[in-house]
Amino acid sequence: MSVTLRTNSDTVFRCAFYIVWCPKYRRRVLDGRIEERLKELIREVISEKGAWPVELEVMPDQVHLLVEVDPRYGVHKLVKAVKGRTSRVLRQEFPSLRSRLPTLWTNSYFVATVGEAPLDVVERYVENQKNV
Repeated sequence: MSVTLRTNSDTVFRCAFYIVWCPKYRRRVLDGRIEERLKELIREVISEKGAWPVELEVMPDQVHLLVEVDPRYGVHKLVKAVKGRTSRVLRQEFPSLRSRLPTLWTNSYFVATVGEAPLDVVERYVENQKNV
């Protein structure tokens, strides 16, 4: 999948962001069923918010996401929605997360635009995170 020109009612745009965030205390809790459910939830939220996933990789202690976002909505709102929903749902469905962590995610995250790097390079980087 690649980033393409998108439109809304008054703007033509190409806004792709590389986002990384971690569980609280960098705990290695994102594996097995939790990893699969997390991926489902992230895709749901992205779709609901009118964004477009490009690549997603979950490692035990971090999430890497390459996503296109409508500039009217904004990347910060998307990250807040993804982290909020996934924390709430995963902590409900997997009680072990509640006992190990006061909250699932740290308050912080990393975000960068990918306009400077060729998109296929960033896509391969995200795809290969587990192999690093």
